[in-house]
Amino acid sequence: MAGRGVLVTGAARGIGAAVVRAFAGSGDRVAVHHRTSVAAAATLLAALPGGGHTSVRADLADPEAVRLMVEEAAGALGGIDVLVNNAGTYVEHRIAEVSYEAWQAAWRETLAVNLVGAANVTYCVARHMLDGQRRGRIVNVSSRGAFRGEPVFPAYGASKAGLNAFGQSMARALGPFGISVATVAPGFVDTDMAAEFLLGERGDRIRAQSPFGRVATPEEVAAAVLYLASDEAEFATGAILDLNGASYLRT
Repeated sequence: MAGRGVLVTGAARGIGAAVVRAFAGSGDRVAVHHRTSVAAAATLLAALPGGGHTSVRADLADPEAVRLMVEEAAGALGGIDVLVNNAGTYVEHRIAEVSYEAWQAAWRETLAVNLVGAANVTYCVARHMLDGQRRGRIVNVSSRGAFRGEPVFPAYGASKAGLNAFGQSMARALGPFGISVATVAPGFVDTDMAAEFLLGERGDRIRAQSPFGRVATPEEVAAAVLYLASDEAEFATGAILDLNGASYLRT
């Protein structure tokens, strides 16, 4: 497992940073992708164990920037064996409150990064894997919101539901080449992105959704990603692993 080239998108903070630390701690070489978080990415890189790590920058809504970013990461790492599609964005757009123009903008922005961006990164990385005849791993970071609905952020929920379907389609398409594709779907996670939701009474209500009375840690999500990217998890391809502390159950 050690010594692989790993690209993590949206990796400068939160879940992405925890995923980076987990892979680096296992002896892998990691490319830390970010859009504008130059200082945070540099700080993360400086603290990683081992060597061969790098940072890459791109707006995932820009297809050409995605292509160049993947090429840069592959060159710096000596190839990509693992892709973690973690980058995501959300914007509030309640259907009863926003203008039609704001509604359209929210959908364009969210889908461009969360779904189309992830699909484009996957395409570019998969082609590198295929050209290098690598038995690779792709892990998508989805959300509980893909299943329970997101009335305040409907485009976010739809984008993650689309990511789930996309991942399963790629599991079927890439399996014959020895590339597995799996997904982890967390609920709320204790990150700076979720901090505003976890304050006060609203935060108490969110934590009470789980019988454990808390939300997930980034390290718990990273551990699941690390497993799904392992040799032992090859036959989990196509799976969607819920990681929400039984706050939302589905059959």
